[in-house]
Amino acid sequence: MIGVGKKLGELLVDDSYISELQLEQALSHQKLCRVRIGEALVDLGFARAWQVNEALSKQAGIEMVDLAGLAVSPDAIAAVPAELVSRHKIFPFAIRDGRLSVAMNDPFDVRAIAEIRVVCPLGIRRHYARTDQLEEAILKYYGSNVARMLDDLVQDDAKTEIEMDEELTAARLQELAREPSLVNLVNLILLEAIDARASDIHIEPFEGEVKIKYRIDGMLIEKSPSPKKLQAAIISRIKIMAGMNIAERFIPQDGHIEFSGNRGKIDIRVSTVPTIFGEAITMRILDRSAALIGLDELGMNRHMLSSFRQSLNKSHGLVLVTGPTGSGKTTTLYAALNSIYTPSVKIITIEDPVEYQLNGIIQIPVNPRRGLTFARGLRHILRQDPDIVMVGEIRDKETADIAIRAALTGHLVFSTLHTNDAAGAITRLIDMGIEPFLLASSIEGVLAQRLVRRVCSYCRVKRACDERILANLNNSVKIDPDKIYYGKGCTECNGTGMRGRVGIFELLRVTESIRKLIGKNPSSEEIVVAAPEDHVDMRHDGIEKILAGVTTPEEVFRATQANED
Repeated sequence: MIGVGKKLGELLVDDSYISELQLEQALSHQKLCRVRIGEALVDLGFARAWQVNEALSKQAGIEMVDLAGLAVSPDAIAAVPAELVSRHKIFPFAIRDGRLSVAMNDPFDVRAIAEIRVVCPLGIRRHYARTDQLEEAILKYYGSNVARMLDDLVQDDAKTEIEMDEELTAARLQELAREPSLVNLVNLILLEAIDARASDIHIEPFEGEVKIKYRIDGMLIEKSPSPKKLQAAIISRIKIMAGMNIAERFIPQDGHIEFSGNRGKIDIRVSTVPTIFGEAITMRILDRSAALIGLDELGMNRHMLSSFRQSLNKSHGLVLVTGPTGSGKTTTLYAALNSIYTPSVKIITIEDPVEYQLNGIIQIPVNPRRGLTFARGLRHILRQDPDIVMVGEIRDKETADIAIRAALTGHLVFSTLHTNDAAGAITRLIDMGIEPFLLASSIEGVLAQRLVRRVCSYCRVKRACDERILANLNNSVKIDPDKIYYGKGCTECNGTGMRGRVGIFELLRVTESIRKLIGKNPSSEEIVVAAPEDHVDMRHDGIEKILAGVTTPEEVFRATQANED
């Protein structure tokens, strides 16, 4: 067969997935790190995992199958349950000569083969198929796992039927929540959301149904709704997982779930609020890998990143990150702390809540119920002899005053504020009651930011843009409306044309002229006029990303239109 006997690197070069030079570099990396050549190529970013799997399949003589337009056997579909198909990204498509033909993205997944053999007595014939075709086939023949399980549960009236006016006791709620079918349903909701790169899951009760929504790249996407009769069981199951009181349904509660997904352990922050139709639940999925990215991965241009690093390397002073909720401020602060951490520096943070654990850094969660506020915690932190302090958010004059005095007494202090732009942070602190001369002496820099969706790199193409959108950007940069990148929509981006998000930034470096101006209680406009000549606002930073094909004019306009006020 083609590929049998050839080396893996040669096959990848033959398919034009890598170059000869990249193969040589990977071979050097392989010897240095003592890993397999496929791992070396993926580690270096020269090849993707599916390309390596495809080449390994050729090398092993495993047949590649094209699932597009393939006649699929109903008996093969019935032979393997949907949950197993979804978990391992496999697709059974035929039964021939007493053997089940299974398409796989990774035909060498021993665990997947073993689990298929448990549920199917037939022999297994492995085939390789590309990820996009697998996902399309699974969706077409099995549907969404959550939707399918909801349908099954609706038909299982004996176990799940609940009269709407029934007063459920705590014992009954516990019983419902421990039904294996409900346990699997909630687990599938979490797994599906994590696999879809969702940041939040919303369970919203209404009069006749329970809506299930995922927030992906900042946008809410509605999934298959749940019948009303499953509401109590679903919500009780989530509350049990989060360590909440399931008998208490009329006051807000907060909890935490540690969930084992395909990418390892995932932290999920859970919040409930009572509504007229029952409790609504929001679950924030905390992806540790996303939070611990480097400063150079945030999306700042080279000049801005260099200037921001200079602010971070000061021996003392106040550095602020501003923006609305969900604009990535915490991710930026964590990236900043990780970039400057060394064992010789003591860093303490106080946060509400602590979203991700940072190695080597002392983190304190705010606990207002026990009297631990930002202000009180910050006072005690300063007695711990820190070099660097991070305050999750400056919410009041007391916290602002302590933070600024800490910056003036030899500490480097990081914090966040909710303002529209960088200059607004200075006027906001003065409005809080901070003395302008103290602020002028302590502040070193303000970084304002927003998040915009990225154009999907798998399906992006150049096409014409609505010139009215470009006109609304009010920019001084000439943009060719016929050379804007958009995503056509593919399986990698769920047909949206957008995949992932990137920051757009505005960095205000506090120069001597700005310090003098702060002492005169200036307006935001006066501060912007006094900014250095190389100062770039968020909109123009966004325009740079449009020209680079990273995002679209619509995204930049949406994210920055509030700044026009």
